[in-house]
Amino acid sequence: MAERSRWAPGAAALADAARAVSSVVFDGRSSDEALRAFDESSQRSAVRAIALGTFRWYLRLAPAIDRLLSRPDGVAHEIRALLAVSAHQIEYSRNVPQATAHAAVDATRILRQGRASGLVNAVLRRFVAEKAALLGLVDRKLSGRTAHPQWLVKLLEEAWPNAAESILTANNEHPPLVLRVDLSRTTREIYLTELAAADIAATAIDWAPAAVRLERPIAVAQLPGFSEGRVSVQDSGAQLAAKLLDVQPGMRVLDACAAPGGKTGHLLESAPDQDLVAVDVDESRVSLIRQNLERLRRHATVEIADLREPLASGRQFDRILVDAPCSSTGVIRRHPDIKLNRRASDIAAFASTQEQILRSAFSMLAPGGRLLYCTCSLLPAENEEVVGRWLATEPAARVAAMPPAVARPPGALDRKLGIQLISGSQAGTDGFYYACVEKTTAVGT
Repeated sequence: MAERSRWAPGAAALADAARAVSSVVFDGRSSDEALRAFDESSQRSAVRAIALGTFRWYLRLAPAIDRLLSRPDGVAHEIRALLAVSAHQIEYSRNVPQATAHAAVDATRILRQGRASGLVNAVLRRFVAEKAALLGLVDRKLSGRTAHPQWLVKLLEEAWPNAAESILTANNEHPPLVLRVDLSRTTREIYLTELAAADIAATAIDWAPAAVRLERPIAVAQLPGFSEGRVSVQDSGAQLAAKLLDVQPGMRVLDACAAPGGKTGHLLESAPDQDLVAVDVDESRVSLIRQNLERLRRHATVEIADLREPLASGRQFDRILVDAPCSSTGVIRRHPDIKLNRRASDIAAFASTQEQILRSAFSMLAPGGRLLYCTCSLLPAENEEVVGRWLATEPAARVAAMPPAVARPPGALDRKLGIQLISGSQAGTDGFYYACVEKTTAVGT
């Protein structure tokens, strides 16, 4: 504490946020991984807020800052990150800009980069004085104005010409905290009463029967019933998966690519006595499924497997959920580092993996069974194009109608194959794609 008192207020949080941003921008780590290093810090909340805000706006801020550097590539990574987090605080927080610049100078010393203090001081003071002009130049392009990579802007404009700008805007909004109430244990109305008693303002989402939206996000530890598994955090768009899969009591169910286990838990809540196998590709991800099931007081067989190949057991399933690995372009508002770590070349690689998993999973589907393919992507190349290519080569598969009892989210878009939820649409969900297929009882029927 005595050591910290030497520094200007906020300097330590700026330094730690710079470390996290540098780890993501220059080392390619995820924000979750980068921020985990500060979980025990007394500055945790401030570091997370600054870093996540900087990830959200980095592609607007960094080009403006770079104009003030004679040789940006010659500046140490942590100092470039410090300039970005400081610029974020100057542009997007209520802090006094000059106080932020002063704290940033001290942060250079905390980062053991004291020789850069003069550079940081000069650059930030110029940024304060010239930021309207600097950001105005960046804002001439939609990619700069919305802080998205140009390749992604281009793909979204091609896929959604009438909605691209609203998607980009929605990606920079703070996401709502949405809960899924375990309706096998209580009712949504009772849970809303519990929240009200705890002075937590919330409303029901009318089209999603288990969904509750909080007016202000809070720590999950403060949620009534969370530790007992009566409620989980899950976007209302993601809650559609269990409904569309339409699991019935006693069925054999495969949840492929199941980590971290949110949809696994929802499937287990949806029908009693099902025989569910949850699979993911490595131990660290599988451990998340186990932790989630333990909290939910639910049981499933959990396995480590790469589902680009069928399970060695040769089992057949009545229902299969393929929540395929994807670009995650539909959840950028929750994970803004996606804008920094994803590359255009990733899309074709994801599509190849998705088709392999889809083909392998379908081989494990029993005749008459239903498979639900879903992603949290907004890109047709990972969604209907994958399903379409695969269907053209699989005579035993046919498109299945959405269960009539399932309410469609407002603004859900019918595609040639499946439905698409758009970030920022009327439903307020993240972006998701869903397509249902069935295995015919005989080839060619």
